[in-house]
Amino acid sequence: MARFDPFADFRMDNHVALVTGGAQNIGEAIARSFAGAGARVMIADLNGEMAEGTAATIAAQTGSEVRGMGCDVTSDADVRSCVAETARAFGGVSTLVNNVGWGRAYDDPLAVSAEDMIESYKLNTLSSMRVTAACRPHLLKAENATVTNSGSLVGIEPAFDFIAYSAAKAALNHLMLGLAHYFAREVRINTVLIGTVLTPGYAAAGLDAKAQEALAHPDNLTGRAGQPQDVANAFLWLASRAGSWVSGQTIKVHGGGRRIRLKPE
Repeated sequence: MARFDPFADFRMDNHVALVTGGAQNIGEAIARSFAGAGARVMIADLNGEMAEGTAATIAAQTGSEVRGMGCDVTSDADVRSCVAETARAFGGVSTLVNNVGWGRAYDDPLAVSAEDMIESYKLNTLSSMRVTAACRPHLLKAENATVTNSGSLVGIEPAFDFIAYSAAKAALNHLMLGLAHYFAREVRINTVLIGTVLTPGYAAAGLDAKAQEALAHPDNLTGRAGQPQDVANAFLWLASRAGSWVSGQTIKVHGGGRRIRLKPE
């Protein structure tokens, strides 16, 4: 009798994964985890040179075939080209990770321009719909086809200083839930609500060193900020057969959230 392997369902052999925003940080960790589990991976990133470099590193680390290319997910032409190249190189797309997303801080939420709100929506919400639509013909042919999105905890617990990003991520939750019901038995769609994961992106978003230091020690149930691999582990579960009974969900990966007690310490 063959020995039972509880990790077998986490394998991604015969899968082709497209990971947007995969050149660094959380996206890189997701791409590495998928490749390590046996998937062939295309890393698509606005920085094509970085995507190619990251792909080469992950390929060397995992032994899987990993490629990288430039792609602006707010461009229809770029997305079509990226999906076509992924299908040409690997024979299709079975696993999509919509990881691209970014926002910046504002002191006054009511002073945020309409243009900034719209641009945030284009990047954080519409891009996921665009890439999903482009991948649809390939996903519908694949076994255990999945779309997993990088959401944010601020999409359900709004941060007024990141109002444009919060609103766009909230819209992403609703959009992808609708698509999960649309695809139903054909494609599983889930969104991971990511908490504080300290990356260089926080500085670019306008948070100074003091703010970043405060975020590094959150008052959550685990007592620490997240690491990219913490998030990647959840994506691997959801995209693999191990998550085959999970669809239409927004799943928190955030260290357990804030501790709640009524009696002062």
